[in-house]
Amino acid sequence: MIVVVAPGQGSQTPGFLEPWLADPEQRALLESLSEAAGTDLVAHGTVSDADTIKDTAVAQPLIVAAGIMTARALFSRVDRAAVSGVAGHSVGEFTAAAVSGVLTDVDAVSLVAERGRAMADAAAQIETGMSAVLGADEAELTARLAELGLEPANYNGGGQIVVAGESAALAALAAEPPTRARVIPLTVAGAFHTRFMAPAVERLRSAASQVTASDPTLTLWTNHDGSVVDAGGRFVELLVGQVSSPVRWDKTMESFAAAGITGLVELAPAGALTGLAKRGLKGVPSVAVKTPDDLQAAIDLIEGAA
Repeated sequence: MIVVVAPGQGSQTPGFLEPWLADPEQRALLESLSEAAGTDLVAHGTVSDADTIKDTAVAQPLIVAAGIMTARALFSRVDRAAVSGVAGHSVGEFTAAAVSGVLTDVDAVSLVAERGRAMADAAAQIETGMSAVLGADEAELTARLAELGLEPANYNGGGQIVVAGESAALAALAAEPPTRARVIPLTVAGAFHTRFMAPAVERLRSAASQVTASDPTLTLWTNHDGSVVDAGGRFVELLVGQVSSPVRWDKTMESFAAAGITGLVELAPAGALTGLAKRGLKGVPSVAVKTPDDLQAAIDLIEGAA
C-alpha cells in the first residue's frame, strides 16, 4: 500500500522549482497556477530569496503549486490507481485535496492563497512564531507550555511536537526547555494552528464557500484526527478549521500503519515528511521527490508494490 504525502510550510527553499521548469508543460502549469494565486509563483520558485518565500502569503500557494506539479508529473508516468491514498501536512492538505479530486488545481491554489494572506494578516497583529521540541516528556512539556502561554501546534510523531505562540515565550522555552529536550526555532512567520490564527478562519470560510468540493477519488486522511474522510464538503470544512487547530500528523501516520502502508512518496518540496516517517513509520521505505530526477525512484516504489 503506497501513500502519497504533501509537506507543509517551512519545507520550501530558494530555487527549488528550477529543475521542474525545464519542462515546458510544467512551466505552463505553474504559470496558470500563478494566475489563480495572484502572485508570480515562477519567480518565487526560482529566483526569490529565502526571506521572500518565508512570507506566509507567498509560501503557502508556492508549496501547494509545487505539490500539484509533482503529482501531475508522477501520474503522467505511473498509474494513479496504483496509489492507495493521499494526505497532506498542514497546508499540504490543500495539495492532497487537489490530488484526491476534492478540489480542482485552480481552486486549491486560489483558496490556499487566500488562506496565506489571511494567516499573514493574523500573524502581523503580534510577534509570534513556532519551535520544534524534540525528546520532551509530553506531560512535562504540556505543563511548561501552560506556564508560558504557548500551545502545541503540530504533533509530528517520533517524539517531535511543534509549539507556537509569542516570540518572547518561545525564547523562554528555549532558555529553559523540558528535561532532555531540544528546542529548535522554525522559519515560519507566525503561530499557526493556534488561537492566534482565529481571525483567519472566517476569511477562509468565506472563500471556501465559493468553491465546489467533490468527493475524493483516492483514500484521503485528515490531519484533524488521522481518520479517512469520504465527503469532499466535510474535508473542506476541516481545511478551514485546521487553520487554528493542531495538526495531528502523529495520528495520520498511525492510520497509515493500521491500514498496512508499505511505502511512502513525498511530493515536492520534499524531505520533511520522509524524515518524520523514518521515526514514526520505522521500516517503511520512502522516496522524497525533490527534483524530476527523483521521479523514477518513486515510480519504482509504486510499481514494486503493485
